[in-house]
Amino acid sequence: MTIQSSRRGFLKGAAATAAVLMVGVRPDGVLAAATAEGKMFNPFVKIGADGTVTAIVKHFEKGQGPATGLSTLIAEELGLRMDQIEYEFAPSNPQVYNNLIFGQFQGTGGSTAMANSFQQYRQAGAAAREMLIAAAAQEWGVDASSLTIEEGMVVGSGNSAPISAFVAAAAMIEPPAEPKLKDPSEFKLIGNPDVRRLDSAIKTNGTAVYAMDLHLPNQMIAVIKRPPRKDGLAVAIDDSGAKEIKGFINAAILPNKAGVAVYAENTWAALQAREALEAEWDFSQAESRSSEEIKAEIMAALDAEPEFNVLKNDHGTVGSAIDGAANVVEETFYFPLLAHAPMEPLNCTIEATEDGGVLLHDGCQFPTGPHMALAQIFQLPMEKIRINTMLAGGSFGRRATPDADYQVEAALAFAMTDRSRPVKLVWSREDDITGGRYRPAFGHKVRVGLDAEGNIVGWDHRIAGQSIMKGTPFEAFSVHDGVDHSSVEGVSDTPYRIPAQFVGLTDTKKATSLLWWRAVGHTHTGYVMEVMMDLAAAAAGRDPVEFRLAYLKGDKDQDRMAGVLRLAAEKGNWGKAPAGRSQGIAVHKSFGSYAAQVVEISGNAEDGVKIEKVTCAIDCGLAVNPDIVKAQMEGGIGYGIGHVMRNQITLTGGEIDQFNFPDYEPLRIGDIAAIDVHIVPSAEPPTGVGEPGTPPASPALANAISAASKDLRVSSLPMSENGVSFA
Repeated sequence: MTIQSSRRGFLKGAAATAAVLMVGVRPDGVLAAATAEGKMFNPFVKIGADGTVTAIVKHFEKGQGPATGLSTLIAEELGLRMDQIEYEFAPSNPQVYNNLIFGQFQGTGGSTAMANSFQQYRQAGAAAREMLIAAAAQEWGVDASSLTIEEGMVVGSGNSAPISAFVAAAAMIEPPAEPKLKDPSEFKLIGNPDVRRLDSAIKTNGTAVYAMDLHLPNQMIAVIKRPPRKDGLAVAIDDSGAKEIKGFINAAILPNKAGVAVYAENTWAALQAREALEAEWDFSQAESRSSEEIKAEIMAALDAEPEFNVLKNDHGTVGSAIDGAANVVEETFYFPLLAHAPMEPLNCTIEATEDGGVLLHDGCQFPTGPHMALAQIFQLPMEKIRINTMLAGGSFGRRATPDADYQVEAALAFAMTDRSRPVKLVWSREDDITGGRYRPAFGHKVRVGLDAEGNIVGWDHRIAGQSIMKGTPFEAFSVHDGVDHSSVEGVSDTPYRIPAQFVGLTDTKKATSLLWWRAVGHTHTGYVMEVMMDLAAAAAGRDPVEFRLAYLKGDKDQDRMAGVLRLAAEKGNWGKAPAGRSQGIAVHKSFGSYAAQVVEISGNAEDGVKIEKVTCAIDCGLAVNPDIVKAQMEGGIGYGIGHVMRNQITLTGGEIDQFNFPDYEPLRIGDIAAIDVHIVPSAEPPTGVGEPGTPPASPALANAISAASKDLRVSSLPMSENGVSFA
């Protein structure tokens, strides 16, 4: 069951119950507990007088599974079955519900949900367990050590009662400072492959309420007519045509001139009125380049002296090692702009509240950003802004913008009305493709030197592209010594022990609005590293797996990466492909996790490639929900492969050429015949799973295509535009 709740609604619901035990943390991080009448703090678990246990989930659910994962942690420590726990989304409050990896910022991203919440939610569940047991021990006059909680029942010393019997008394007990966490040998839910998602039923039977599904009484629909070129500004409008559309209400230029808000009684009328409305734009400061010009700038930067020496290694020394090598392997790569294209286009709804504030209903990935933006737009204190976080139909990073772009659009559209009616902002699929944020374009130029025995003696790696983080609130988090880490991650910090490595980076002018994309920089760096390792292995006359393993020796980091590589090779029957099939392999570390994949294909680039099977090995530390881990690997693989097969965003005179799925085609169910996922057993802390499946998928496919189509190395994407046809 999914409950949508604001902080006010949460506390109101708690007060309506006779007794409630809430366990969480204070702003200083100390565990705390209270009843609804107690001191204010932000809980992670709420237990009602009837024994209903609710996990307060601080990471929003866009399909990646934190609602189930964080609930699992509480249920495990508290001693519940999964059908005995519900969840609701936490209110916007970065002081306590902050992402520990992001600092004082509440948000979901970077595959961090489980990594940063693992201890918090286990401790909250364990504290609640100990408090309930202490209350029962007092009631029964027995030693607390003789009691336990099993499937929601306090049992021991010949006694048994549901936890509901002790909620009121437990709420009066001081929470333990350091509750004892269960030993992994005691786990019944964590790591159990039979545990299923809590939201599967509602998403299957159609009762799940996504942000797009919300319909408030008397609401208006707003759509935005945006300039067709980045940084264009609205100058004037003619709405005479729009007035002919039944249901049209009004149109007005946004205060920031970034577009024109069109209001109507329903979505169809709003879209039709927008089409009929004519706008005059100021393009004096707008983007005017085409894709070929952007590509040319990036490729030229690869041939110039890099702007940044990322590793601070001497370029001359590396160059000399390569120049003196027995064999030199060289390749240049280009990666185009890419759209996120989630199944649910962007949307949110905003309304006035009785206390003079505003309430935003949104599949809100980064609540802190829009919370602050709305407070500024409406000139209200933060406590007057409330965010009701709802389910989202995908994101892949699109709902997490540094400037809260679509929430600001909704707020400005609402602010221009008399605020008597809620305003629901709706993006169409065309809006998403043509007016969205994009994975930046990047180029790589790599030279690898090998000695007479086929060993790497030098690696010169140039990268040029458009920085995502510079100029955003995340610059301090990601940019150091001028280097945007998201531009070079996966290369500068590769687990491969490469001798004499130089990494150079040059920032190029941003072509359009940029944004992180599923796996961020690893989407291009992983491709280049793994295609180059295959090229080097071929030049050395060695098996690609054995060649890679030679550079994965030394410490735990290398051992774990080597482990997934060996597992994928074993489970994928590496080197034993059936007649008429070819294989490619790749391995990559991202977001703390290690993933290796073997792609097996039939056919070839000229006659048509068919992806027959992908075998994946993943080491993500302790797999809290193996079923979700497997699903995320499958989704990440499909997302990565689908985009490199045929997708790109191109510009002509500054305007986006693609508009919808006919020319930005998502992965089809028949594109990959089978995916087989294997999880490495581990006692290491959990790491990311939402993104690590994506980086190795595309280079594994590229390497398989090269094996089937001799002398073809796909170094520019998409593949369908660069010599590869698909069956």
